[in-house]
Amino acid sequence: MLERCYARPKTVDRIRSSWLGAAIEQYATWFLERGYSPKHLGRAVPILLRFGTFAYDRGARCYAELPPVVRPFVEYWITRPDHRRAPGPVRPRLAQEIRRPIEQMLRLIVPGFVGTQRPVLATPFIDQAPGFFAYLRDERGLRAATLTEYTHHLRQLAAYLRDHRLDDLRALSPVVISGFLTDRSRHLSRSGIACRCVVLRVFLRYLHREGLVARDLSRTVETPRVYRLAKVPRSIQWDEVRRMLEAVDRRTVVGRRDYAMLLLLVTYGLRAREVAALTLDDIDWSYARLRIPERKAGHSTAYPLSPLVGGAIIDYLKSGRPTTQSRRVFFRIIAPCKPIESHAVSCRVTYYLREAGIVVPRPGSHTLRHTCVQRLVDAGWPLKSIGDYVGHRSSASTEVYSKVAIETLREVACGDGEEEVV
Repeated sequence: MLERCYARPKTVDRIRSSWLGAAIEQYATWFLERGYSPKHLGRAVPILLRFGTFAYDRGARCYAELPPVVRPFVEYWITRPDHRRAPGPVRPRLAQEIRRPIEQMLRLIVPGFVGTQRPVLATPFIDQAPGFFAYLRDERGLRAATLTEYTHHLRQLAAYLRDHRLDDLRALSPVVISGFLTDRSRHLSRSGIACRCVVLRVFLRYLHREGLVARDLSRTVETPRVYRLAKVPRSIQWDEVRRMLEAVDRRTVVGRRDYAMLLLLVTYGLRAREVAALTLDDIDWSYARLRIPERKAGHSTAYPLSPLVGGAIIDYLKSGRPTTQSRRVFFRIIAPCKPIESHAVSCRVTYYLREAGIVVPRPGSHTLRHTCVQRLVDAGWPLKSIGDYVGHRSSASTEVYSKVAIETLREVACGDGEEEVV
């Protein structure tokens, strides 16, 4: 792998002959396999060589003795004469650039080495109510995605209590809870506030059950009424779909990838996470079938693979998808080379809607999902068939689309509600 970075064989031999040569070679392989460029590797290798010399001069003779030397080396590097005049704000960034390749290499060669990583946010109320999330998972059977939602809302509560210097859960009161909902929920929709209230009620009920608070405060949380069929799905017209697809530059790698993802979303009404989780094994090219496993409803769905969608996927696979051992279909464009995540899929939809000048409330992947369902409703499909097609858990999820059956409603409006008597 070093040959991809250095043209002169003597340079490669010099690197391999150093006492960290094998480790640097392993790091180079790892680095390039993740989609980073040889140019960036060429910047990292000199740092690793200098680090090896620095550590050896201070008595390090094996990989396990390297971690304690990282900090002294970084301090030495940024205080070199050519770096002493660097402005104050630049020095932390310089230290990070020096530390990053060293710690990446040490994670490969030193078992258990962690190094400096992004701080992990603590679970809210882990000290005051340590068993709450285990209760949600084990007793209530909540999914990981729902636990993440609980974590988000309770972090907001913890921050509010911290700002008001309320460190003890026994200080909770109806006034405090009302103040939290008023102060920290202004940006939420009505359904978002209702969701936050549900989380609070469950948490407060648990605190009372465990004897952590004397009073069951869950009854003081008033949840706003949310009517399930009150809103109209945020779909777009089919000519706007064409405009959005025309905004994709399929001459680029990112354009070929995004075009295939957009077609999957709008043709089959898939969710963003279903597109992100798609694997090569889910596509049966022999029988032109697309399989979506483990849907939200708990079942799998098989679709006929349309020539348009299949052609877009093939175009990306041939001229865009990186060479990797992973079976996932869609990958990030920017290194490190990893499968794309669901939020990125939704962000790409938002980007192209704006590029096409299409204004829609809360744009995202669900905009195309709603558009797919709208098209099926306009085509006269039964709601039950539509629900099965897009993977709804119950028919109730599909009922709201009866409000946007434009052609059917137009027929009702043109009549007087009575049968014509001949």
